[in-house]
Amino acid sequence: MTDTDKQPAMAYPTPEQYETWKAEANEMDMSVSEWMQAMIEAGRKKFDATVEPDESAQELREQRNDLKEQLDLARDRVEELESIVHRGEQEAIREYIEDNPGATFGEITQHVIDTVPERVNRHLDELEGTAVYVEDEAYHPLGGE
Repeated sequence: MTDTDKQPAMAYPTPEQYETWKAEANEMDMSVSEWMQAMIEAGRKKFDATVEPDESAQELREQRNDLKEQLDLARDRVEELESIVHRGEQEAIREYIEDNPGATFGEITQHVIDTVPERVNRHLDELEGTAVYVEDEAYHPLGGE
């Protein structure tokens, strides 16, 4: 292009803007003038901003409903398991108090401590063969070490 093929244009950036433009132009191995032309032309282009969703709103609602149902089932299961654990401990305490009316807190605590091995044995018996196995009087998880 010759000088007659060009038309001067003016811009009045702040000193900070100009320094930024100059640095970006240097990174692209351009003059500031060339950089300004390129950026103006890039800004004039029409971009299609439409995006096609990966899934429809209906599919997302169905996924949300499935996940909510799974969450509700998991919460129910956790609640049930917590209840089983608490009932087991509460049952041991209730039975002790029935057998020993007027028992003190210390006596009840000592009874729970004394009977833990019995309850642990009961739990281990229930787990054996389904979740754990015994070898040389040592317990191991099924399916791995």
